[in-house]
Amino acid sequence: MKRPPIPRPRVYDLYWYFASERQQIFQRRLAGKPAPWTDDPILHEYKFCNVFRAADRVSQYMIRDVCYHTVPCDDEDRLFQIVAFRTFSKPETWDTIITFLGRQPTLDDLASGQFTKAIKHATASQTAIYTGAFILCANDAYGHHKKYLNHVALFRHMFLSDRLGAKLLIAPSLQAIFELLRSYPLIGNFMAYQIAIDLNYSSLVNFDENDFTMPGPGALRGMQKVFTDLGDFKPAEVIQWMTEHQDDEFRRLKLPPATLFGRKLHAIDCQGLFCETDKYCREAVPELASARRRIKARFHETPKPIVYFFPPKWGIHNPVL
Repeated sequence: MKRPPIPRPRVYDLYWYFASERQQIFQRRLAGKPAPWTDDPILHEYKFCNVFRAADRVSQYMIRDVCYHTVPCDDEDRLFQIVAFRTFSKPETWDTIITFLGRQPTLDDLASGQFTKAIKHATASQTAIYTGAFILCANDAYGHHKKYLNHVALFRHMFLSDRLGAKLLIAPSLQAIFELLRSYPLIGNFMAYQIAIDLNYSSLVNFDENDFTMPGPGALRGMQKVFTDLGDFKPAEVIQWMTEHQDDEFRRLKLPPATLFGRKLHAIDCQGLFCETDKYCREAVPELASARRRIKARFHETPKPIVYFFPPKWGIHNPVL
């Protein structure tokens, strides 16, 4: 029998407290309640991601305007759109591409060079076409000096030369999707997992999010703070362990469970919570030193509201709308 992870006193409880209180903030704002939405000074002052990845602003754009846009297109076109959008992870960049092309990009645009022209146009009209949230592999794997040209070459390799879209459509598992993506240059473990989850939001890929997970660097830092010892568990198994114990822990701590209209935390959410707990602990438990000692971003309310839309297959979008 495997030795379970050993929780660090107080910090392990902070993981569940953060999940509960951060989700309560989300729900209070969604209900239209006036600020402040929390009495917690750290959550009040600093910016933290949503507990549920699918509720974050960029993921909402991805789900609504990429995974489920209503413009007719082939399945492989849509898979290309999802992969390409997540590579930039910036709605403004995607909007610029659509405006330039007059529609959603297709594999024909990738083959003809029109997609490249659209990206070049975006670089000329924006200060940055990539999000600052992810650290992307930036080497010249395809021989170009510009990062975006290497990514265009990557897309051509994936979807034109290798017919990755057809392979994704018949992939037998979420892990198989991850491994397909991870096999290409410029895509590391973290990015391959993020893209796999995005593909799984769509109607074209449908696996249980708890079937596979891959912790990112921030999640690994969070685990080091939340646990004194991982026991016999690998980091990915620790994330699964958290999903399995959520009901017991919220009950033990007498906290409102972190749920999204009845949907419980899944592996991708528990993975993200480790990262956010690491950030929270920089203020709450500063003696737990790590490579990052402060929270950079402070909270500023975004004036543009989100009309929330979740994958229809989840069965939770109607109560939101």
